[in-house]
Amino acid sequence: MGSLFASIVLLQLIGTCLCQFPRPCANSEGLRTKECCPVWGGDGSACGALSGRGFCADVEVSEEPHGPQYPHRGIDDREQWPLAFFNRTCRCAGNYGGFNCGECRFGYWGANCAEYRESVRRNILTLSTTEQQKFISYLNLAKNTISRDYVITTATRQEMGENGENPMFSDINTYDLFVWIHYYVSRDAFLGGPGNVWTDIDFAHESAAFLPWHRVFLLHWENEIRKLTGDFNFTIPYWDWRDAQTCEVCTDALMGGRNSLNPNLISPASVFSSWKVICTQPEEYNNREALCNATGEGPLLRNPGNHDPNRVKRLPTTADVEFTVNLPSYETDPMDRFSNMSFRNVLEGFANPETGMALSGQSTMHNALHLFMNGTMSSVQGSANDPIFLLHHGFIDSIFERWLRTHQPLRTSYPRSNAPIGHNDGYYMVPFLPLYRNGDYFLSNKALGYEYAYLLDPGQRFVQEFLTPYLQQAEEIWQWLLGAGIIGALIATLLAMLVVVVRRRWKRNQRRKRASSYGERQPLLQSSSEEGSSSYQTTL
Repeated sequence: MGSLFASIVLLQLIGTCLCQFPRPCANSEGLRTKECCPVWGGDGSACGALSGRGFCADVEVSEEPHGPQYPHRGIDDREQWPLAFFNRTCRCAGNYGGFNCGECRFGYWGANCAEYRESVRRNILTLSTTEQQKFISYLNLAKNTISRDYVITTATRQEMGENGENPMFSDINTYDLFVWIHYYVSRDAFLGGPGNVWTDIDFAHESAAFLPWHRVFLLHWENEIRKLTGDFNFTIPYWDWRDAQTCEVCTDALMGGRNSLNPNLISPASVFSSWKVICTQPEEYNNREALCNATGEGPLLRNPGNHDPNRVKRLPTTADVEFTVNLPSYETDPMDRFSNMSFRNVLEGFANPETGMALSGQSTMHNALHLFMNGTMSSVQGSANDPIFLLHHGFIDSIFERWLRTHQPLRTSYPRSNAPIGHNDGYYMVPFLPLYRNGDYFLSNKALGYEYAYLLDPGQRFVQEFLTPYLQQAEEIWQWLLGAGIIGALIATLLAMLVVVVRRRWKRNQRRKRASSYGERQPLLQSSSEEGSSSYQTTL
């Protein structure tokens, strides 16, 4: 409880962000002044300053040295993020958040962001059919709705002119916004001239920020879906793939089955078969020295299980996960894909989950799932096009959470310097605006307002994974149950009446037979309450 309180206090001191680029800042004025401090509509002031929600502040970037993997300086917009675009942004106070401090930090709700609430992410295979369908419908809605608050950049800062006289931003739908973010953070660096790029650079993979960055990515995606749908109880489900032999979520009822005519495509019975992917052609962008502009590039591809067996020997097992969680060191030198006995490197999939030693030419754990899908999800820059990405990274995040709870590391366990560029503790996560430091999210999800169903205690887990789905199903069909009960009661009443009528007729016939056996017919001397009693059937 003490560590949770400390984590929550820490979050009071850091800013919040909701992706790049905030629409109010994506213009010549924003680029010229290098200021992104939008007005909050609640009081008409920048960053909601008049209401004490936040204020416009200078951006202070970390000057700690990064590792030797990227030897260049001053040629990429992502270096010392976000100074190439903005040097002043909103800094929110208390539990306020958002690019203009008009929202709440993760885990907080209400007009004054004073209510802490914990949401539970659940296994997609334990959701009710209605919940699964709702999740898929939300995905499709996001794919077909232009983001209200954010746009993407389609050019480098240099191409926009020294004073921002040629702003180059573009609308994008809510789902593809996150696909583009994942592309932008992992793209190659342009060195000048067609095809002249530096490939050994990635601000969200192959080093320490891999897990904190994807944690923030999922939280933002979750938040945007809530705002889009108005369903503030929504949480991203996860797929527990331990010991799986096949793609259990690759069905038409879930993430799309296999097309019977072309095994690389999604079944036409799934809504995902009509989706168009973006940012999947890095070689073309590099040759043109251009950024992905989010133009559709063809259908979503997936052919699970037909991957290179030499690269992926098998899917991760329960034993693999347990070994990984028990590794004591979060990161080890050289803090990249060659690290040995590093929890991060084993979980990311560059090391053996049986020995902890770095591997060459093989992929395990996180990476193994991506390659197993054998399609769009198998390429880093475009992998988020496949919605299975969300289910997969939800479970990866839960393993990160298990490690945090098991080892309860100090902040100093996260590297402060000499990690590859973008991965040091104090580096702001690319490309989020406003800003998050990597090390600020090296903490339990309890401080961020969410939990995983399978990490709950047994009683809570029973309620979340077993009782809740049944109660929700009952709630969904209660009208039918009530109607069926009424109809059943009517039928039972009619049957009872029929039985009474038949019984009375049968008894009446019996009396007539007995009377005729005495040679005469006469009324019986009995009361109605004694009908059927032979003791009163005597002759006069």
